[in-house]
Amino acid sequence: MIVHFPNADYSDFTSLLKDMKVTSYASLAKPNFLLVHYELPVFKFHRPQLIPVPSLCVSSYPGKRCGFVMKLQSTVAGRTRSSTDVDLSRSKKDKFNRESKEVNPSSFYTHPTLLQMKNERIANRALVYEFLRGIGIVPDELDGLELPVTAEVMRERVDFLHKLGLTIEDINNYPLVLGCSVKKNMVPVLDYLGKLGVRKSTFTEFLRRYPQVLHASVVVDLAPVVKYLEGIDIKPNDIPRVLEKYPEVLGFKLEGTMSTSVAYLVGIGVARREIGPVLTKYPEILGMRVGRVIKPFVEYLGSLGIPSLAVARLIEKRPHILGFGLDERVKPNVKFLLEYNVRQTSLAGVIAQYPEIIGIDLEKKLESQRGFLSSIIELGHEDFGRVIEKMPQIVSLSDKAIVRHVNFLKECGFSLEQVKRMVVGCPQLLALNVDIMKRSFDYFKSTMDRPLDDLVTFPAYFTYGLESTVKPRHKMIMRKGVKCSLGWLLNCSDEKFEERMSYDSIDVEEIEVDSSFDMNTLMKPSHEESDSEYEDDTDDEYE
Repeated sequence: MIVHFPNADYSDFTSLLKDMKVTSYASLAKPNFLLVHYELPVFKFHRPQLIPVPSLCVSSYPGKRCGFVMKLQSTVAGRTRSSTDVDLSRSKKDKFNRESKEVNPSSFYTHPTLLQMKNERIANRALVYEFLRGIGIVPDELDGLELPVTAEVMRERVDFLHKLGLTIEDINNYPLVLGCSVKKNMVPVLDYLGKLGVRKSTFTEFLRRYPQVLHASVVVDLAPVVKYLEGIDIKPNDIPRVLEKYPEVLGFKLEGTMSTSVAYLVGIGVARREIGPVLTKYPEILGMRVGRVIKPFVEYLGSLGIPSLAVARLIEKRPHILGFGLDERVKPNVKFLLEYNVRQTSLAGVIAQYPEIIGIDLEKKLESQRGFLSSIIELGHEDFGRVIEKMPQIVSLSDKAIVRHVNFLKECGFSLEQVKRMVVGCPQLLALNVDIMKRSFDYFKSTMDRPLDDLVTFPAYFTYGLESTVKPRHKMIMRKGVKCSLGWLLNCSDEKFEERMSYDSIDVEEIEVDSSFDMNTLMKPSHEESDSEYEDDTDDEYE
């Protein structure tokens, strides 16, 4: 606001303007008319200033163009307001505050505060925890996990887990399973497993071993693993059995341990076409680290004299040997074999013939079997080592089977000393079918008409097929009038025997081939194709 008063005392104007709270000015060049405009000071007031403005004077005396203007201004963030606007703003604010105080808290437009919502969640969670403790579940590990809002929903979740066969103990072993929604997590996963062919009867054990599967996404986590298994030649019909045997495989990364394990096996000589059958029999290989488990195992067997290619053949036939703990079981068992008079040079053959010998509780079996054989046929410690070298499976042979075979040999007319010599020479006598042995012995006595000493010298006679080998060869030498030992007659291939029969002269004392295990036979590639149907790999058992 600009005011001009000629011949006035400006000190009086300052007082007047303070009383009026005038903060800005305007002027119209119109005689005897004064326009005053108020601006409202809000936060900050500038001190009054006297500014000479001779060109903006309003005066009824045009001849006099002198005077002063007082400027009083308030600003907020660079803006100016009139005193009238301030009054109106204050009025509206007071009205709004009065109306706010009159709002009913129960009005439709009111909302709970964040603190109220937090307190409500804490109270609901406390009720859920109380329910879980009441049925024996310890909820200590559930802090921070998203859980059902009410105890009733949690009860439905626990009931569903019970229907799957899981007990309170199972849930306590992995309480995080309570964070899985029945509709969003459990049902989709179980439906997918069922469609793959996993039997419902195995669901309980499946979830006990790998409850984390309930957290998985079918599309993102499970389906890619199944596709990978099919890609490494595990047949679709075998996938369910693989998952049942080793459900943990569903949690592995495709480019992690699984791919490196397969690559290493192929690298040491496992046939590519055998990878599928090997993993079907023992899918746990997919979870084994090459550097920590597989490679050290292969290298240790190599240090005993078994070439890596021979180890590859052993894995093809009995892949579960990779699960034998190297430090916990394998190395101690090798030490026990040496203590029981197995020669260092024979260790490779012993393991190659019977790989399970390095994975069983061997010390007790060795002690028990040596004591029993010593009592029944007076077998010495050195001879016990020779028996193991020729037939390491004897450590798992039952006492009943041994007694039955020893009694049979005694009934045939052999003395105890002869029986011992026969067992040391061919321990397989203690594991053969007794009925077949009887037929072979009857033919030996009635048709071949040989002395019992021939059997004591070559007890392996009982291991040859009567119809396929013994009878045809015996008839041939009878036609030629050849007299020879049983070893010369039987201990050779059919081709070798035909060659012997073509000799102009026959050296009946030809040195017999050593009957010890030949490692080269193990390293020959396997040409047998695996059946499409899944078959559990069960260990050979002896009577």
